[in-house]
Amino acid sequence: MSLVSFINGRNNKDIDAQLMLNYARGENDAFEQLYVKYKDELFRFFLRQCGNQALAEELYQDVWVRIIDARQRYEPKAKFRTWLYHIAHNILIDHYRKPTEEEQPEIDEVPSARPDNPEAIISGQEKLDRYRAMIRTLPDEQREVFLLKEESGMSLQDITQITGDNFETVKSRLRYAVNKLKQALEEPESHDGRQRTQAVK
Repeated sequence: MSLVSFINGRNNKDIDAQLMLNYARGENDAFEQLYVKYKDELFRFFLRQCGNQALAEELYQDVWVRIIDARQRYEPKAKFRTWLYHIAHNILIDHYRKPTEEEQPEIDEVPSARPDNPEAIISGQEKLDRYRAMIRTLPDEQREVFLLKEESGMSLQDITQITGDNFETVKSRLRYAVNKLKQALEEPESHDGRQRTQAVK
């Protein structure tokens, strides 16, 4: 790796942390840049986690409120993105610990590419529906690790920092989640389009 590439890579890693430090010094534009960069992916993370748009919006807003409140105490000990999702993780933990009524899934908002062939549309939508439903059935810890890795692009090491769990625990949760989702998506169907019943072991 050239010196220029090394420096550029280092700057790319530190730019969000520097924006947060700038915001702590009173540069509100720095906060706007961070908000614009992360707002969509963070909202999708909460929507996939809780399956309810109103609740996802509430939890999502809580993250930004906490960031604003913590600006004077912020120290770039980890990547800003890791710190951001650590806050999101803590908010989810707080939510899960509250005794609440069962939330109804509302996860139809994520757009998907739709081919012109009607049969392909039906087949693709059925798989997408099954995928979304299966995500909702994963245990909270597995669902969070899966979404952080597959949809937010986090490394396993980043996830350990976010959740506070050890590497092997995170790796195991991801493996179980992926296997369950893969099984759901690959479940065989009969020729007339009806799902075959699974053989009883």
